[in-house]
Amino acid sequence: MTNRRYPDQRYSTTKVVSTIAPILYTQSDDFFESRLFLEKNETRLEEGGLRFAGYYKNSEFKPLLTIITAVFNGEKYLEDTILSVLSQTYDNVEFIIIDGGSTDGTLDIIKKYDYSIDYWVSEPDAGISDAFNKGVQLACGDYINFQGDGDGFYAQDSLENMIHGVNPVEDLFISGRIQRVCPDGGEMYLSAVMPKFNKISLLFRMSMPHQGLFTSLKYFKKYGLFDVNNTFCMDYEHLLRAYHDFPNVVMKNVVVAKWRADGLGNNRELDIFKEYHKIKVDNKIAAYPILIAINLWTLFKYRIKKIIK
Repeated sequence: MTNRRYPDQRYSTTKVVSTIAPILYTQSDDFFESRLFLEKNETRLEEGGLRFAGYYKNSEFKPLLTIITAVFNGEKYLEDTILSVLSQTYDNVEFIIIDGGSTDGTLDIIKKYDYSIDYWVSEPDAGISDAFNKGVQLACGDYINFQGDGDGFYAQDSLENMIHGVNPVEDLFISGRIQRVCPDGGEMYLSAVMPKFNKISLLFRMSMPHQGLFTSLKYFKKYGLFDVNNTFCMDYEHLLRAYHDFPNVVMKNVVVAKWRADGLGNNRELDIFKEYHKIKVDNKIAAYPILIAINLWTLFKYRIKKIIK
């Protein structure tokens, strides 16, 4: 049925493909329709990838993992991120890159790997949430993971270890650990081991690291895309929508990804805390006085740490 092909065994994204386009089903209560290609627009610079060559992915034989990278003028680190995806031992990987209309060498790097990226596009966007949303609408995978330019997978078997033993029907989240690295790549810390997820942790912070989180496409269909009005915490707010009926989370003691400390929120802690508080209030995850107390406690701890340093 899938007309499986094995065009290039060197890369995770080209080990197994199909020449038959997948059927994209949409339920009546889905928040959006999935698509294989973005609609044409006048501001688009270029697009490409395996889909334009007639190659597609599906999850007929094993779960399909979609990796989305949003980038803008990321020539310094993007190639490392791409290679961390292509070198994975897991062989059912879909890779989507959304470029915001870069003016440096980013597009040249993307084109260099055109044959191993499922879909890429370069066009102006409304920020990282908008770029993420484009990627999600293009995703065919059972799970979606986001890697920024400068981030990347920790080891070649990261995806293999994360998907092992997971049931895509029941498990809507898979959460692994991350390595926080400084701009030169040196380790700053490893995120803590969490044997079991407790949603109460979301009252205080984004307790499942973004780069280490694999979210079911079904969750996006049910709860919608990212809110483009959030600058720093779009992933956190996305989780809070389900706070009162939180789905099953598989916690993995696997260091899955590297998170580079030079992103949008670097050294903007107070702006982040302000947005944290807003999204908690908007989603009514607890009584307002409790959320006020949590916000004050967060700011107090931050001030104490600044004084100690």
